[in-house]
Amino acid sequence: MLQRCLDLLAPALAEPGAVVVDCTLGLGGHSEALLSTFPAARLIALDRDPSALKLAGERLAPYGDRATLVHAVYDELPEVLDRLGTPRVQGVLFDLGVSSMQLDEADRGFAYAQDAPLDMRMDQSTGISAADVLNTYAPGELVRILRSYGEEKQAKRIVEAVVRERAKEPFTTSARLVELIRDALPQAAKRTGGNPAKRTFQALRIEVNGELTSVERAIPAAVKALAVGGRIAVLAYHSLEDRLVKQVFAAGAANTAPPGLPVVPERYQPRLKLLTRGAELPTEEEIAENRRAAPARLRGAERIRENVEDTA
Repeated sequence: MLQRCLDLLAPALAEPGAVVVDCTLGLGGHSEALLSTFPAARLIALDRDPSALKLAGERLAPYGDRATLVHAVYDELPEVLDRLGTPRVQGVLFDLGVSSMQLDEADRGFAYAQDAPLDMRMDQSTGISAADVLNTYAPGELVRILRSYGEEKQAKRIVEAVVRERAKEPFTTSARLVELIRDALPQAAKRTGGNPAKRTFQALRIEVNGELTSVERAIPAAVKALAVGGRIAVLAYHSLEDRLVKQVFAAGAANTAPPGLPVVPERYQPRLKLLTRGAELPTEEEIAENRRAAPARLRGAERIRENVEDTA
């Protein structure tokens, strides 16, 4: 859905001096497209993964000082912009979730289809691993994580098996966890929804990287950083992320005036205009070209008014 993202952002990035932020740099594909499509724009790109920053830096080297790459989680956007002396930007792009590079590198432990150490940290220099979560969290907390972040209906059954097995030997690899999940689930649960380990792996990854908490902080911060006329595009890959994006955009696009006012004061008027009707889905052609695009949901919005507190 890259072209659709570029189309959504285009009206805000045509003028010289426009700044666009790629909050999820990854291998730099989206950033490269932004720099080549909008030759008058300057790019700020964030990623928490040092390996991604190194590879993307090599890819974007031909663009010289038009690209500034920063080692940061996307909810640190306000601090990054403040440090760079760029209080307002014209465009923001988020491509949420785990990157293709992280999925493809077996030793990162993100993929349930291959055996690997149970790590799942997007930044391997900090934080706890998925193995730490499995081996040390209380059973009730594990159930909550699987239900909340993986929407796993069989969470209690899986956690009971995890607790039983970790008492014998701590978990270290993904293959053992996948096998445990297969054995723990009833036959009916294994017949639908793809790999039965998918939801558990998603839940662990979200917990290890604090993803939903970061999204919850990052989307409002990005909207606040937009100049009037600036645009934001967000690609989400599961309903939990998409729901957070939808809520922020809907709140920004709402008229908050008490009912019955003959004239709506400035402070109650919408700050955002929605650019997508609900969430846009990938085409069949896009899914055929890249099966990982199948769950993508795209939402866009334009900043149409400053907050009253921003102009006070």
